[in-house]
Amino acid sequence: MKIKSQKDFFSGLMFLGVGVAFSWGATNYSIGTGARMGPGYFPLLLGVIMMILGAIITFKATVIETETGDKIGAWAWRPLCYIISANVIFGILLGGLPKIGLPSMGLIAAIFGLTFVAAKAGDRFDFKEVLILSIVLSVLSYLAFIKLLNLQFPVWPSFISG
Repeated sequence: MKIKSQKDFFSGLMFLGVGVAFSWGATNYSIGTGARMGPGYFPLLLGVIMMILGAIITFKATVIETETGDKIGAWAWRPLCYIISANVIFGILLGGLPKIGLPSMGLIAAIFGLTFVAAKAGDRFDFKEVLILSIVLSVLSYLAFIKLLNLQFPVWPSFISG
């Protein structure tokens, strides 16, 4: 089998894999019916749709000829590591690590940590732009999650708020 577009082929496989994972995970929950949906209904439906999209993309990548051939480039390890690290840092700052005695730093600090680490993934890092973005994201997140949705999680570090 000759792959006409490597990018599309592997993208389709990724969609297939994520769709299978969502569908499989949804079977642990009650699915319900279309009229009375259970907690597993949406993940199952999403997984099936992703599998269908993945199959279509993979099929097209193997049968439709492209002019350039679309080779897969090298892995972008630096951005990948920074983005994953940013999400891990967000979780640690938001919830803390009680096992090692690290207290929760709250939503504001978590957003600042996430934004600064994720901004390092790009080709250009401007401290002033990232600081402004962090402030805007913090204010909007506070308004959306704390004020409008009344979610209960720490906003400030526990040693400040008590």
